[in-house]
Amino acid sequence: MSEKMTSDLLRGHTDTIILNLLLSGDKYGYEITKLIFKNSNEQYELKEATMYSSLKRLEQDGAITSYWGEGSQGGRRKYYHITDRGIQIYTENKHNWEYAKSIIDRLI
Repeated sequence: MSEKMTSDLLRGHTDTIILNLLLSGDKYGYEITKLIFKNSNEQYELKEATMYSSLKRLEQDGAITSYWGEGSQGGRRKYYHITDRGIQIYTENKHNWEYAKSIIDRLI
């Protein structure tokens, strides 16, 4: 499968991927992109602009909240926290993905 096709396919699931990462604890933006790259066995690199668009959308939808953490060597970091609504959205999206995948698996 080509890299472009993989990126296009995954891009529609960016919100769910981010919500999944936040289930295990609060994270900051750079950490999210690095975890996605690592967890995909270095096969998928989420663009920074795409990630921040997703974070903004998720925050506007009430799925996540953000806060400024304490300063570190690189300065203050903005952390993201999943809300109860975010957990509900993640669960629904995951269920929808599994349902769609089961249909696609039967068709292909």
